[in-house]
Amino acid sequence: MTNRVDTASLQASLAEQGVKYAMASYVDIHGCVKGKFVPLDHLDNMFAGSELYTGAALDGVPQDISDNEVAAMPDPASATVCPWDTRLAWFAGDLHLDGAPFEACSRSILKRQLDRARAMGFTFNLGIETEFFLFRETEDGGFAPLSERDSLAKPCYDPRGLIDNLPIIDELVDAMNGLGWDVYSFDHEDANGQFETDFKFADALTMSDRFVFFRMMANEIARKHGAFASFMPKPYSDKTGSGAHYNMSLADAETGENLFAPDKGDPYGCGVSELGYQFIAGVLKHARAISAVIAPTVNSYKRLVRQGSMSGSTWAPVFACYGNNNRTNMIRIPGVGSRVECRAADIACNPYLGAALVLAAGLEGIENAMDAGEPHRENMYRYSDAEIDDMGVTMLPRTLGEAITDFEADPLARAVFGDRMFDAYVDFKRSEWESYHTAVSNWEIERYLKLF
Repeated sequence: MTNRVDTASLQASLAEQGVKYAMASYVDIHGCVKGKFVPLDHLDNMFAGSELYTGAALDGVPQDISDNEVAAMPDPASATVCPWDTRLAWFAGDLHLDGAPFEACSRSILKRQLDRARAMGFTFNLGIETEFFLFRETEDGGFAPLSERDSLAKPCYDPRGLIDNLPIIDELVDAMNGLGWDVYSFDHEDANGQFETDFKFADALTMSDRFVFFRMMANEIARKHGAFASFMPKPYSDKTGSGAHYNMSLADAETGENLFAPDKGDPYGCGVSELGYQFIAGVLKHARAISAVIAPTVNSYKRLVRQGSMSGSTWAPVFACYGNNNRTNMIRIPGVGSRVECRAADIACNPYLGAALVLAAGLEGIENAMDAGEPHRENMYRYSDAEIDDMGVTMLPRTLGEAITDFEADPLARAVFGDRMFDAYVDFKRSEWESYHTAVSNWEIERYLKLF
């Protein structure tokens, strides 16, 4: 690797920017950044795989404590000077074991599917909408929005709540734009203390790198202001949760032309090409298994409900269906067309694993020329479960337990993840579900302790 990377030039460039330390990073099963720092003088060693990690010490890096360590091999294209502390430079990396790519590396799992797409003549473009909460800790050990004015029953798009949080949001947006991400919109979302930033799409690998870095960066910037950023999908039972909608399209690998643009026909009049509908059909076929990865926590399924928020609906899908500019479908085709949006993904996802499985499902739809069927343009929340069943529409899983069962039963999941990560994911998530299921909650105490 050192033969292919001009580490001397990279080191000099980083030094000119005031960098002292470089981080060879990777992610665990949650998509949380892990890594070690090396002094910049040792950058060449880092690129040679000097930074070794005991996988068994982390969630979902499937190794035994007796196994050889994995090495983080940095991607030079991902070099990022940390805006909150310019002494630090972050590198996304792939895990290697014994000199070869480690099968169960999240980033490598996505790269395998991107290679498959490229062999079919496609590149996969992805934009992820980042919804998150900004909170302060309270004296009773709880949490609350930073602003006392952020108390509306319907706070969506409220400029007052946004203005009161602007010291953090402004620094975050400046940081994102300084990194070249091109933020084009940000707002107060539909729950108190909830915000969203929207920035330009990129190839799926770059976007996934940016997503995991964003979560780390938002937390570090919030900490400077005495706050913390939360990426829990639904911290309030009576308010909306945080999605991470995947906005997806395939481009011609040679020309970059958007192949979802309906230039040569739009079979169902929703604004995408026949190729786009085939992609949608593949995603819908595997929707229940996909849910286990893009909605990966116990808490995720408290977001994927029809009702429950203070503004009357959750804005989250519960059915595996698609439509036009209709936010009650799992797959929405925005009014501008030429892309498809998966609305089931939430902010707690591991984007490498989520993008890999969604892409694999979409490619299967294309390979088999699958038909997406007629779109749903109506409010899907208004149908009863019986009506949905009569329509032949599949419901998304209602719990993490259901989702993992469907993930385990879907051959595509093992094919994409590989045996080691597939088994590790199923074991970890099943254990997570069982741990939650056997825990006694405050709701149970309040309801049953003195009932009888």
